[in-house]
Amino acid sequence: MAIRVPRIIKKSSTSLDVPKGHFAVYVGERQKKRFVLPISYLNQPSFQDLLSQAEEEFGFDHPMGGVTIPFPEDIFIDITSQFRI
Repeated sequence: MAIRVPRIIKKSSTSLDVPKGHFAVYVGERQKKRFVLPISYLNQPSFQDLLSQAEEEFGFDHPMGGVTIPFPEDIFIDITSQFRI
């Protein structure tokens, strides 16, 4: 069984580094990593569930600005690697 690597552009330094049609999220429990994702991810039910869980548990008012998903990076990658985009 092959492992599908998600189409994620990793570790951009500023909001200016986000290409058109993408958005930035910060993922991690302690140390946050910035991922730049295609906007089409927002249509994925499992990604919407992930955002809802993050909102319910942590809200969206984060010092990092932008969207923060405070889950382990490996779980985030497991979920996003299943997307068919």
